[in-house]
Amino acid sequence: MAIGLVTIIAGFLTDHGPEGATHEDYHAGTRMWANLLVNGWFFMGIGLLATFFMALQYAAEVAWSVAVKRVYEAVSSYLPIGGLIMVLILVAGQLHLHHLYHWMDPETINPDSPHYDEVIAGKSGYFAPWFFWLRTLLYVGVWCWFQNGFLKRSVEQDLQGGTAIHYKTMGKAATFLVFFAVTSSTAAWDWMMSLDVHWFSTMYGWYAFAGMWISAMTTIILFVIYLKRKGYLPQVNESHIHDLGKWVFAVSFLWSYLWFCQFMLIWYTDIPEEIVYFHDRLHSFGYMGLMWTVFVMNFAFPMILLMSRDAKRNYYFLMIVGFIIFIGHWLDVYMMVMPATVKGYHSLGWMEIGTALGFLGLMLFVVHRALTKRPLMVAKHPYLDESLHHHY
Repeated sequence: MAIGLVTIIAGFLTDHGPEGATHEDYHAGTRMWANLLVNGWFFMGIGLLATFFMALQYAAEVAWSVAVKRVYEAVSSYLPIGGLIMVLILVAGQLHLHHLYHWMDPETINPDSPHYDEVIAGKSGYFAPWFFWLRTLLYVGVWCWFQNGFLKRSVEQDLQGGTAIHYKTMGKAATFLVFFAVTSSTAAWDWMMSLDVHWFSTMYGWYAFAGMWISAMTTIILFVIYLKRKGYLPQVNESHIHDLGKWVFAVSFLWSYLWFCQFMLIWYTDIPEEIVYFHDRLHSFGYMGLMWTVFVMNFAFPMILLMSRDAKRNYYFLMIVGFIIFIGHWLDVYMMVMPATVKGYHSLGWMEIGTALGFLGLMLFVVHRALTKRPLMVAKHPYLDESLHHHY
């Protein structure tokens, strides 16, 4: 965290863009803010999708994952902090402390202004400040309310046992999944896709969702393996690890499928207002090598390295693949943000690495703190016995 704090302070003091850049060139001097958005979204997404995974286990009445329940509950604990960081980044944009969101400039919808933008003006109803902030606060507030409720009832279940609390949580989980199904996409549109405000993709919400999901599953499995190797989860066996590995393998394919579908449809149709997104990432600002690297890291590595049954049960192998996927999806978010905000003023340097390490340290602190608050193994969950005898 200290590395991140020092990096952020140094970044704001030195981030003035390259020599010769003018104040009117708003892409220069926004690298630090863009880095905050990359990490704010990436790590918040891990907390959010851990909450989604928790709700999914309740709603589907899954038994095998009960043995690792405390781990994904702890990872979800980052959601309130991650959501607050995202809100602060957006507030800074609304106050014009940065220019990541071009549509936040009121001059773009003023017909008398030389900065008037007809496309942005056409979306002014959707991006009206009151409506945007209503959605933003609704997303973060409701997500955190459900996440806190799941954790609270999990503790009550440990104390009281029985099935009443479990069935109540099942109902809440189903409600959360309905709300999440809509808001995970609309939040991706509002906070990420609107960086390229002239462009839109009907697949973007799903694509962002898949990226967050695989990042969360990778984080969960890395924590489970770490705790298992330290001797804190003796009841977790190879079958539990194998099932978590299958989730990582499957969601990697889901992300790859959506990435390819979005790219192929836009590339094939070659419509100017759609192809501009990939033109910026392939030809305009020097991102081509990184773009294909991201695809290979997040598709080829999981497909080849996690194909076999033994690979999904090998702790060392899973940790190596997990770190590759984790970095690969951080780079994916980098590619979602940087070409739209800093354009050609990008660099994977000390500012990017230091900020990412700071956010990683914050998330590790929050998750470890959450892990110490409650026993690592649930006590009276209705499916606990079935989970502890999970072998195949």
